[in-house]
Amino acid sequence: MRRGDAIGRHLLLITAIVLMLFPVALALATSFKPVSTIFDLNPLPFPASMENYDLAVGKFPIGRLLWNTFVMAAGVTVATMLVALPAAYALVRFDTARGRGFVLAAVGISLLIPPQALIIPQFLMTAKLGWQGHTIGVIIPQLGVSALAVLLLRDHIRSVPQSLIGAAVLEGATSWEILRHVVLGVLRPALGAVAILLFISTWNEFLWPLLVMPDPEDTTIQPGLALFVGPESAQYGPMLAAAMLASLPVVVIYVLASRRIADAFLHSGVR
Repeated sequence: MRRGDAIGRHLLLITAIVLMLFPVALALATSFKPVSTIFDLNPLPFPASMENYDLAVGKFPIGRLLWNTFVMAAGVTVATMLVALPAAYALVRFDTARGRGFVLAAVGISLLIPPQALIIPQFLMTAKLGWQGHTIGVIIPQLGVSALAVLLLRDHIRSVPQSLIGAAVLEGATSWEILRHVVLGVLRPALGAVAILLFISTWNEFLWPLLVMPDPEDTTIQPGLALFVGPESAQYGPMLAAAMLASLPVVVIYVLASRRIADAFLHSGVR
């Protein structure tokens, strides 16, 4: 690669990064501005103030909203892993079974269906089952978009050395015992990476919690930010402070596990 091409690509990447991070940096800086100067043209928060954070934490149920978000994200992550792992294992272990190709194609095609297309039937289902306004209503329907987890885990299971599985078969292990004692041990890093991806994507979910748990005081943090918008005015400073607090767990998780998340895609090569 010529030096000029390398410099051009780096400049392009730096420009893209700046464009992506600028709104976040501006929101972070504004969250530290005093309420009286929040609309000033100066983007820098000097003098910095914790007034917005005090208002967000003191006058709004941020703690309950964050807890509801954590329960939803953790519930969807655990339930999806419980569904996706046996499904992925079955697709690999019983690769000669009749209908396997159809099932695999159905899982792949389901990736092409936008989640918004499932909202009406899922909403009707939760209404029929009486799950409206309950945590289970924001967890179970989201299992309908677990195809990506199935495909990621399937490719990782395919990379498990066949000698290990063959040795377990010779020892008389059942399929369940092979999954539990052999595959799970080898697959632990990939399971962690997929679980982190699921947790982060579910944490940022906005539309489904808004439909199932519409009460702003007892929903998840994303639709709960509507509490800062009143009929006559909006409290933008505390809203930005709450948005920064809502982003903090996801940022910490991503920083700690960014390499593992990248490896989950690079080493799986969904195909």
